[in-house]
Amino acid sequence: MRRFLADFGTTYAANGLVGFIFAATGPVAIILAVGAQGGLSESDLSSWIFGAFFINGLISIAFCLFYRQPLVFFWTIPGAVLVGPALGHLSFPEVIGAFIATGVLMTVLGLSGWVRRCTEAAPMSIVMAMVAGVFLRFGTGLVLAVRDELLVAGPMVLAFVLLSFFKQAGRWLPPLIGAMAVGICFILVTGKYNPGATALQFAPPNLYLPAFSWQAMIELVVPLAITVLVVQNGQGFAVLSSAGHKPPIDAIATACGAGSIVTAFVGSVSTCLTGPVNAIISSSGEKHRHYTAGVLVGVLALAFGLLSPLFVRLLLSTPPAFIAALGGLAMLRVLQTAFGVAFGGKFALGALVTFLVTVADVPIFNIGAAFWGLVIGFGVSWLLERKDFGR
Repeated sequence: MRRFLADFGTTYAANGLVGFIFAATGPVAIILAVGAQGGLSESDLSSWIFGAFFINGLISIAFCLFYRQPLVFFWTIPGAVLVGPALGHLSFPEVIGAFIATGVLMTVLGLSGWVRRCTEAAPMSIVMAMVAGVFLRFGTGLVLAVRDELLVAGPMVLAFVLLSFFKQAGRWLPPLIGAMAVGICFILVTGKYNPGATALQFAPPNLYLPAFSWQAMIELVVPLAITVLVVQNGQGFAVLSSAGHKPPIDAIATACGAGSIVTAFVGSVSTCLTGPVNAIISSSGEKHRHYTAGVLVGVLALAFGLLSPLFVRLLLSTPPAFIAALGGLAMLRVLQTAFGVAFGGKFALGALVTFLVTVADVPIFNIGAAFWGLVIGFGVSWLLERKDFGR
């Protein structure tokens, strides 16, 4: 505890808070939309959010403290999107059975060591091009937020720029936390925040009995495993590596598998190493202190999981432009690094193709475009940039 308190500071508190707010707003809205599409009850959604935050928060705290790295786990957003159409013709217990089978598969792959070998063999330029393509929407979202809500997003951008320019002031008030504070003030002044009646309410999780069907296994298990191990974890590995960290790939894959099995019993989609949140908490400050921001995210996730009905109402009552602007400002440096690594060296053509396919966002066989961007970009480099493989 003494070491943690010595490593902790305002920069890491700000990054952790912004990273948590990011996870607890837009991604939560995706869960609610998927649940509405699949006909899930309010109790089902409450239990899903409990598992996604509370259980994954425990895993995050344990990994951050043990490895002294920013290793935050949440849930696979592309995987959650896959679940919506599946619930149209599969029962929720069948989907939960697929979650458990996916967790078992990922655990075996993680223990085998195959995940690390495959990840280390992947060209970093192509992987970072995929990351740039996925995260690009956060940058464009910032621009659109300024256009749509100038009175909210405009002052946030101005505060961020000023605190970044005046470095002495930025040491006392980190640019991200300053932008967030200014945004909250303008939201309150302009009367754009109306959460309605709120109550302090705990979210008791449901325990589900899974059902196993071949249809659910074929439709969901492999795509879910790919979205976690390749797309989501791939983003996280690339972001952390670019920040100078060495994430334990096989241990993370094993934790994703084990976490997916546990969270499945309360109705949550598969666990993954989050890309955007880890990018935010490792975007500034000293490398050896980044883990403290991850611990803070985990602690806040525990509270959010326990009080999910209250926090969902409060956070989603803010204007969408506030969250978009905050996420965009947090991702600026990450995007800069991603583009620099992707197009600054080898595999440039493959990286470009990966970026274009990822940005196009056209899924094939219910598998997201980020995965196909990697496959197609690697194929293009294998055919046309063989010299880079030799180097």
